[in-house]
Amino acid sequence: MRKPNKQRLINHYPTWKYVVLVMSVLIMLMSAIPTWYGEDAAVQIAAKGEPVPTAIALQQHLTDKGIDVKRIDQQGDKTVVVLQDDSQQTAAKAVLADLINDKANSKSQLTLALEPAAPQWLQTMGFAPIKLGLDLRGGVQFLLDVDVDQVFKAQGEQLGDELRQQFREDGIRGARVEASGVDMLSVRLPDSEANSAVRKFIRKEYPQWQVTNGAGSGVKLTLKEDEKNALRNLTVQQNLQTMRSRIEELGITEALVQRQGENRIRIELPGVQDPAAAKNVIGATASLAFYAVKEPGTGSTMEMKDQNGRSVRVSHKPILGGDHIVDARASFGEMGTAEVNITLDNAGGKIMSDFSRQNIGKAMATSFSEYSRDSEGNAKQSSEIISVATIQSQLGNRFRITGAGSIQDAQELALLLRAGSLTAPVTIVEERTIGPTLGAENIENGFAALGLGLGMTLLFMALWYRRLGWVANVALIANMIMLFGLMALIPGAVLTLPGIAGLVLTVGMAVDTNVLIFERIKDKLKEGRSFAQAIDRGFSSAFSTIFDANFTTMITAVILYAIGNGPIQGFAMTLGLGLLTSMFTGIFASRAIINLVWGRDASRDVRI
Repeated sequence: MRKPNKQRLINHYPTWKYVVLVMSVLIMLMSAIPTWYGEDAAVQIAAKGEPVPTAIALQQHLTDKGIDVKRIDQQGDKTVVVLQDDSQQTAAKAVLADLINDKANSKSQLTLALEPAAPQWLQTMGFAPIKLGLDLRGGVQFLLDVDVDQVFKAQGEQLGDELRQQFREDGIRGARVEASGVDMLSVRLPDSEANSAVRKFIRKEYPQWQVTNGAGSGVKLTLKEDEKNALRNLTVQQNLQTMRSRIEELGITEALVQRQGENRIRIELPGVQDPAAAKNVIGATASLAFYAVKEPGTGSTMEMKDQNGRSVRVSHKPILGGDHIVDARASFGEMGTAEVNITLDNAGGKIMSDFSRQNIGKAMATSFSEYSRDSEGNAKQSSEIISVATIQSQLGNRFRITGAGSIQDAQELALLLRAGSLTAPVTIVEERTIGPTLGAENIENGFAALGLGLGMTLLFMALWYRRLGWVANVALIANMIMLFGLMALIPGAVLTLPGIAGLVLTVGMAVDTNVLIFERIKDKLKEGRSFAQAIDRGFSSAFSTIFDANFTTMITAVILYAIGNGPIQGFAMTLGLGLLTSMFTGIFASRAIINLVWGRDASRDVRI
């Protein structure tokens, strides 16, 4: 007995696909809603454990000064004053600064901020507005130049000290070491025997330096290009890490800190309208010190906090400071555990050698201190213990710190150690301030262009494709909803003015998907197929073309995002995400709607 042939049911989705579609659109819609509410200007007070006036007292004081307050949120040491009028933000900060300094403690820090204006129930569910870039929100932009020549110079000075020490130990007389450039040393030697000894010493201890013949029996030492590149990358990376941690003091989570070129760092602080406060944080200096860990009652001691808030008792006088550190790099040890290799200069190596010889088996703590200036120009210091290690043997100018945790923790520790050693002066070469008024104007103009383009596209599709045109319009609206919702959900996604241009382009890309499908359906109808068959064949035949076109465009978007900066990345971000959502809505959502309305009715003669 022959089994009947199973026929494929065309233009039909299983129930779970419709559920996925509806749930995806609903979630993206809820994620997009906070963006339409926007954000309110606010002033954030970080009390740092000190008393702050109550919300009622703060509101009364601001109202007396003619400042309208929308609400005041107090939770722990954090107080957020949300304002009715964005233009009063700077004035509100000045008023609160006077009040806090008078009635609380001057350690309290005030920061300009922006708070979501969406209903609280949406914020409780974790939905937040799309983060806006500097050109839309307004704020401050700095371009910093990192003087890496100072790092090369420090490496040369350290090598020069080592050579002089080696000459004294070997009894070589008449040898002289002079700097002939930021990355070059000239070494005068009395004879060929000393020349051979120096070459052997450099080859063994400092292979990153290249040795060439100099005047007479002397040699020239030049830092190798690969080592210079490595030092340059390490220095800029350390500065990036330091800048990011300092900007956290401003309370700006949307700050952009990234490398630009070889030696420069670009910092964007959206929402900040006080460049002086930003400069005070960015221009802070840091230092490092090593302390002997002590028990209570054992001489002059003091307590310091570690990164977890635990107290560590150390000697009052440090063993040595971070100015003796030449280099610090993370690596894997013999047992596969992470460690940090530290290199000291000659003086620091002698101090560490003498101390460690007398304190084997005892603990040594590493302290990281940071200095900044307040609004009055007074220096303030914050210190914490970043590492506590047991001395296992006598140390010299090179030793390692174990027990740092994962390799990532070790890399972060190495960055902190280099912060006090690889001193690379940073200067502000460019400063731009974009006011909130200009940012609001950019938003208004950008979204006006988006609205005009969207409206014209909806009208064209409705007139040209008639019955199927409204399907494309529904898919297009769903696409914009999903795109806004996706941008709000992705961490690090920032909407910029070029990003709005990407949104406008996405409208065209999304419609193009439906145009290809509808034209294929028309072709199948001309071949004499039923409408249901034309739908099935039209979607199937158009898919490969749609995929190829969107895939090649996605490659371009990824390249733009990878090698571009700021505005280019903003455009590439919205373009790339728009390609994903347009394919989802143009193929999946459009097909679902057509399936439900016409798809399975093969007898109807539908004109499009």
